[in-house]
Formats: sequence, C-alpha cells, structure tokens
Amino acid sequence: MRLSNNLMYQNNINKILDNQQSVANAQEQVTTGEKYLTTSEAPAAVSQGMLYSNKIQTNEQYTKNIDQLNGRLETEETILQSVNTNIQQAQELTIQAGNGAYTQDDLESIAAELSEIQKTLVNLMNTRSEDGKFIFSGYQDSTQPYQFDSTTGEYTYNGDQGQHVITIAEGVSIKSSDNGFDTFEKTDARLNVASNAATVSGSITAASVYVDGQTEFDSFHQANYNADPTASATANTYSVLVSPGATADDPQTYEIYRDGAPLTPTVTGEVTDEPIDFAGMKIEFEGTAPGQLDFSLEKPGKENVLNTLQSLITGLNDGTLEGDDFQQVLADGLVQLQNASEQVVFTQASLGGRMNALERVSESNLAQDIQNKSNLSDLVEVDMAEAISELTKQETALQASQATFGRLTNLSLFDYL
Repeated sequence: MRLSNNLMYQNNINKILDNQQSVANAQEQVTTGEKYLTTSEAPAAVSQGMLYSNKIQTNEQYTKNIDQLNGRLETEETILQSVNTNIQQAQELTIQAGNGAYTQDDLESIAAELSEIQKTLVNLMNTRSEDGKFIFSGYQDSTQPYQFDSTTGEYTYNGDQGQHVITIAEGVSIKSSDNGFDTFEKTDARLNVASNAATVSGSITAASVYVDGQTEFDSFHQANYNADPTASATANTYSVLVSPGATADDPQTYEIYRDGAPLTPTVTGEVTDEPIDFAGMKIEFEGTAPGQLDFSLEKPGKENVLNTLQSLITGLNDGTLEGDDFQQVLADGLVQLQNASEQVVFTQASLGGRMNALERVSESNLAQDIQNKSNLSDLVEVDMAEAISELTKQETALQASQATFGRLTNLSLFDYL
C-alpha cells in the first residue's frame, strides 16, 4: 500500500513539474516572441533566422547611411544654388558696368558690390559639413579649399580631386561630395588672343587685335588651335601681310598667313579705313605698306570664379582703362562668369542624379527589409495569439495538476475504508 501511494505521489509531482515547465516555455515565448527557445529545437530554422536577422541589421545601417548621404547632398545642393545665385548677380552688375554713361565713381561702386559677392562666394566654397569637414576639399577635408595668396593676388585651390562615397546597399555606393577642382576649377577661361597689341614690322607702326565676335572666334579657336607640344613655336601665330597696290592709285591689300604660310583657302582683301574682320576678330593697324603684324591665339586655360571676380574688381577700380581695353575686361568677366555658372549647373545635375538614385535604392531597401522581417517572422517568431492561447492552456493544465495533487495529499486511512 505504501509503495502504491508513493508511486501515485511521485507521478503527480512529475506531472506538476512537467506542467510548470510547459507554462514557463509558453511564458517565455510570449515574452520573447520567439518560436524556438533553443537552437536544438529547430537548427535549420534558427540558422536561417539568424541570416535574416543579420540582413535586417545590415539594412538598418544602410538606412542610417542613406539618411547621412541625403543630408550631405541636400546641403551641397543648397550651397551650389546660393553660389549660382551670386554668380548671376555678378553677371548683372558686369553688364551694368558696360553702360557708357557710368562715371568712375559708378564703376567703383559696382566693384564694391562685386567684392561683397566675392566674399560670399569664398564663404560658400569653404563651407564645412555638420561634422566640421570642408565639403569641397575632396579627401583633404581638413584643409580649407580656397585661400587668397597675397603673393600672386589670386585665390588658389588647396584640396584634391577625391570624392567621398557612402555605401547604401549591397554593392551600391554613391559619391557623397564634389570636390572644388571639378566644381570650380574646371571653368573655361575666355578664349582670346595672346595679346591685344600685335607685333609689327616694316612700315606698320602699331597694331591691335581684339575679339569682337566671341561665338565666331570660339569656333575658330577650337578648330584651329594647335595644342601639340612638339609643334613649332609659331604654330598658333597668324600674320597679316600688307602690300602696296599695283599702282599708286590702287588700294593696299592684305593677306593672312599662319605659321609663315598662306591660309587655305586664302584670306585676302583691300585695306580700308575700317578694321579687318577675321574669324570674330577686329584687326586695326597704323602705317602703310609694306608691313606686317603678327598675333597669336592664346592657349586655352581655366579660371575659377573668385579670380574672375578679382580681375573684374581690379579692372573697374583701375580708372585708366578705356575703349577696347575696358571692354575686354568686361568680356572676360561675362564669359567666365557664364562658364562658371554652367559648371555649377553641371555639378547640380550630377547631384540630382545621385539623389534620384538614392531614392530608388531607399525604396528597394525598404521592400527588402519588409520581406526579410516577414521571412524571419515566419521562421522563428511566434504567432502571439497562438502563444497566448497555449499559455492559457498550459496554465489551466497546471492548475488541474495542482488541484489533483492537493486532493491526493489530503487523503487519510478513512478515505480508503
């Protein structure tokens, strides 16, 4: 009888312990939301779940990177818009300076306004990011990109040509910055002749050459400038040979040569009181035939907007420039300001493309994140409604076991009679 009672007692104890463990497991599932409490319960599912968890964590980092990249691109976009607005204001002032009725005081007033615009542009081009780095310095982002060199009287670029990138998805990285070299230093300087004062010989005593039709001259320069370093020193030198007429009553004539040879087709004409028009240039000379004047095409160059403004400011404050010389200063400024604006717009277009790509990748990452979380949920996350139902069932079973055990422990000898 004692053995039978002990066995019954032990069985009920074991039942209660089993029920308690089941309740504990059910409670942990509800608390953690995890379907499997140990890896051994479902090794393949848990392993696959860890893979999805890692993907979700990686995607969270990509999301942070996207937010950071978007902030940087938006900041740069705002800066470049301000740069372009200031360049346009400088263009308007330069056009005003060409008003022949303006006095020197008027020109100096415009120069003062251009100086303020220049200061604003210096600050914009030296902007720092939220982490204190210079936006337009490339990889040298601890170095201020633009500084004034008092020795040369020019603003120099001190950064490099690097561009930082940020990874925003697996295998996808986007440039997070634009360096000052690409944005501001690639601005084409105005194409021109090497010197407005031509070299003269023979009976020609003085001569000048000015670009009068910029578009025509640009096309000529781009088609004819010889950039070959092995070419002769006079490869880009043009000569106007002035010859007397066949008789005293005949007009003088001219023919234009390049590097000592006549142009093909030939360019000839009669000398009149009007300037010689050639390829967008206005050629004037003093003296008589026979004689010759020589001029050269200037080597194409680059000029940043700060130095363009510096030249304009200097020219407007000069007070001695007049006529064609003064107009050349304004022409240099207008062409180079327009080129600077176009270079900034080019960078803005690149920014826009990156921001569009960023948006597409962000949407793709979001879709992947939703899918990864769904897959993870299906694999290892418990159905909360089922888990709560299971917990309730196990708690009921435990209560029943405890009640049974309570009745068993209260039995006496009289209960068996």
